[in-house]
Amino acid sequence: MKGQKESRGLISRRGILKGSAALLTGGIAGRISNAYGAPKVPDPEAPPLPWPWVKLDPMEAGRRAYRNYLKNKG
Repeated sequence: MKGQKESRGLISRRGILKGSAALLTGGIAGRISNAYGAPKVPDPEAPPLPWPWVKLDPMEAGRRAYRNYLKNKG
């Protein structure tokens, strides 16, 4: 009898609860392993403030921005 219900595509509350509990458990386990398992890479040091002012060429900045836009597809 149970096999007939499953073959017709009926979904029970128990099946939904089991599936959602398994999904939640897997998500928590994945998050914990990702948080504690990955080695942390130190951030590179930034130059000290205040940064020096640099005059930009507007045409070169525009060309670089346009090429970057096309390269990354928007």
